[in-house]
Amino acid sequence: MERRTLGRYGEDRAVEWLTAQGYRVVQRNWRCARGEIDVVARQDDTLVFVEVKTRAGTTTGHPLEAITPAKAARLRRLVPMWFAAHPGVHARAIRVDAVAVHVDGDRCGFEHVAGVL
Repeated sequence: MERRTLGRYGEDRAVEWLTAQGYRVVQRNWRCARGEIDVVARQDDTLVFVEVKTRAGTTTGHPLEAITPAKAARLRRLVPMWFAAHPGVHARAIRVDAVAVHVDGDRCGFEHVAGVL
């Protein structure tokens, strides 16, 4: 599977998985000039910004290894930009999570790390 196709497939599966865990997706693939937030979701009163990383196999390492310090810094900068673009949205708390999607044929495994930043 091509990298872009694999990434989209992983994001779709991650959204399904998050929804099954009780999250309500607010937005997907929000983009601005400085980057992209994969998923914005609500969990009760918390607004959760989710970075999704997908891998098929182990040759390229663990999916979460792709969240480099530079990527983490970019995510930290994007959260206030998202709020600036959505002035009517409020939350009691915010959190940045990561979801690793392990694709094995037509099956997926998930690892969810809450509060990565």
